[in-house]
Amino acid sequence: MIQALESWSNPSSPHGDGRAARAALEDARRRIGSALGWDGHVIFTSGASEAIAIALTRSKAGRILTSPVEHDSVLRVTPEAERLEVDINGLLIHHSCLHVNDGGKSLLAIQHVNNETGVIQPLEEIDREGVILFADCAQSAAKLPLPDADMIAISAHKFGGPPGIGALLIKDLTLIHASGGQEQGYRAGTENLPAVLAMAAALEARTDWIPKVATLRAKLDDAIEAFGGEIVARDAPRIPSIASYRMPGLSARAQLIQFDLAGISVSAGSACSSGSLKTSHVLHAMGWDEAQAGEVIRVSFGPATSEADIDRFIEAWTSMAARAR
Repeated sequence: MIQALESWSNPSSPHGDGRAARAALEDARRRIGSALGWDGHVIFTSGASEAIAIALTRSKAGRILTSPVEHDSVLRVTPEAERLEVDINGLLIHHSCLHVNDGGKSLLAIQHVNNETGVIQPLEEIDREGVILFADCAQSAAKLPLPDADMIAISAHKFGGPPGIGALLIKDLTLIHASGGQEQGYRAGTENLPAVLAMAAALEARTDWIPKVATLRAKLDDAIEAFGGEIVARDAPRIPSIASYRMPGLSARAQLIQFDLAGISVSAGSACSSGSLKTSHVLHAMGWDEAQAGEVIRVSFGPATSEADIDRFIEAWTSMAARAR
């Protein structure tokens, strides 16, 4: 990013500097697709939320179906969409998908990994015939293999890149209406070349830190259950980098304050909406009542998370839970 900022030029300009910037942009586009194992188109956006908005508001599909546990950015732009059913773990109930197929006129928008619970949606089990599949992969890209979807949203800051840059991965550009402007006419605005180059660099520099984190989260899961806590979606397949826990008897708001005072950063529900401290719509859809959902916090793990971090969290958790009792 620093190198690109020092020599930045508008990739749409016809002069030599602009042509050099365009070459760097297209090279990064190719590198990002290669790093993710994606052979379709890559449209750069300001992040996953914009990629979601482009895919879902400009879709040529006749109707859109989603689940009630999607990210707020999906629910906001699909107020009239049909919401499919989920079970107590937040997994799609298969019988609710049986009526989706209508000859390619439906778009099914589903998260690959839930941003609050970490639950991995088994997208490969969905009947794809006659359905356009849009997968929100903000939480899974570069951590898990991309699903076989027609459109995918990704966000760079979820895999070590900078904030404010992401992409819509799309197999066939005719699935959405063009808007004019840059990015082959599908996203207007000067491309953020420094952030694009940083996103490509982050993908190429990433390491496989998920197995280490899986061990750490298993330790934390065991400690919380042993002390009377509850793991959200305990029996579902979950990505190791996200977990949600309930501490009976203490509100999420009180937990956030006490963890923050201890120098531990967590959130309640989605980090994107936790400032409102509203009870999670995801937990409600999974059957949690208001009181239970109001005692759940969300914990994230990253490449730098250590066993000492987990030990300190467990110490803070058990101390809080003991006082709550």
